[in-house]
Amino acid sequence: MIDLWAFLDLRFIGLVFIGAVMGLIVGALPGLTVTMATALLVSITMPWSMKDALAVIMGVYVVGVYAGAISAVLINIPGAPSSVATTLDGFPLAKQGRAKTALYAAAIHSFIGSIIGLLILLLIAKPVTKIALAFTPFDYFLFALFGLTIVGSLTSKDFLKGLISATIGVLFSLVGMDPVFGVGRFTFGLINLLSGISIIPALIGLFGFSEVLMQVSHRSLGMIAERLLDERVDFKSILKYWPLSIQASLIGTFIGALPGVGGPIAALMAYDFAKRSVKEPSRPFGEGAIEGVIASEAANNACIGGALIPMLTMAIPGDAVTAVMLAAFYVHGMRPGPMLFVQTPDLFYAVVIGGFIGAFAVLILAVSLAPLLARIVTVPKSILLPAISVLCVVGTYAVNNSTFDIFLMIFFGFLGFVLRERGYSVASLVLGLVLGNMMDFNLRKAVALAQTSDSFIVALLYRPITLVLLVMVISSFLLSFLRFRSRDRGEVW
Repeated sequence: MIDLWAFLDLRFIGLVFIGAVMGLIVGALPGLTVTMATALLVSITMPWSMKDALAVIMGVYVVGVYAGAISAVLINIPGAPSSVATTLDGFPLAKQGRAKTALYAAAIHSFIGSIIGLLILLLIAKPVTKIALAFTPFDYFLFALFGLTIVGSLTSKDFLKGLISATIGVLFSLVGMDPVFGVGRFTFGLINLLSGISIIPALIGLFGFSEVLMQVSHRSLGMIAERLLDERVDFKSILKYWPLSIQASLIGTFIGALPGVGGPIAALMAYDFAKRSVKEPSRPFGEGAIEGVIASEAANNACIGGALIPMLTMAIPGDAVTAVMLAAFYVHGMRPGPMLFVQTPDLFYAVVIGGFIGAFAVLILAVSLAPLLARIVTVPKSILLPAISVLCVVGTYAVNNSTFDIFLMIFFGFLGFVLRERGYSVASLVLGLVLGNMMDFNLRKAVALAQTSDSFIVALLYRPITLVLLVMVISSFLLSFLRFRSRDRGEVW
């Protein structure tokens, strides 16, 4: 019998909050990632007990994922890849003087998402893992292709431009070492490109540096918002979206349980779900709809519980952070897997309870800091833009300590500026960049496996999960295409 109260001593709670403060700093600063912080913690906490190490790591993990929303809302730079969807409505809210509302909404629904993801981890870890493990390489390809069909939700004007942006992103994702043959692709002789295009410099360039270029080119050097609206944040109006939050959390948990998929896809798919399901948003999506922030943040924090499911039950990491956590388990002599629940169940509960405490730390830190952080939007751009530019350079360099990454960030900054000036969606490009490698590797793996069977088509398609995903891909693409065509004709969809 596990003594759950043993995890609620002041030492355990204090260590979670120490990790939470570290996660807030790391998540809010572009370029510093939760994965990086967790990797450093593994070396620092080697002499510690496993329980103490897990307390700090879970604090960093849960709060760090939320903290990416802070820079996404305030300066249009996703603090983490999973915060890309948050920029779409979070920054427009900040420009309207409603930064405080956006930050509170992100915190509250990140809390809800974290709790739901961890509850599912606690209650149905093994069944969800079995579903995730039933996916074949071709299923993963179809799932990634389904993700690309949501480009219509990421662009509010032109579906074709959204597809073009996503295709550009897919092409960029193919740069680097071929995962099958081990040769360089599209590297143009540059050794630095053999490892591929790092997502963090691309994000910082596409969102942060391109925003600086947009403001300078339009000679808009006043403030992001003339003033913060004299609004008392109505928590009832934020909490009334709890049904959407729960639905987005379920999406995030399931996607998190699929190894290698992760928070960015969960957040973007939840955003797409919100755009399709919310009939009367507070504002049009992409122009400051609070529903967009809620769906994105609930999903990416619910992804935490989902990603922990395969890691704890099958020793298969669900994302980069859980891969580092798996290393921490091995360093301390523990073995995740089915026997974890029999041999060391106290460690399973340490992870879950540390996550719950981290979720409450999100609320406490957000409520205390949001009013102060929101004032950033009232700083004159003549001061703020140079500071953002420096942050872009420092944040990019911090990822790999590489000056090449800085040039890469500047390139994507100019690319993002050109695309935005011509009405193309940079979020769609990021979607293609994230999904392209997954599509390429899994399609080629699936084809290679199917070629060894007697019937190529049967081996590739004749499975219930595969057929369901195929129908989802075709339906989603057709619905998006028809919705945009009817809107162009002035019809009500």
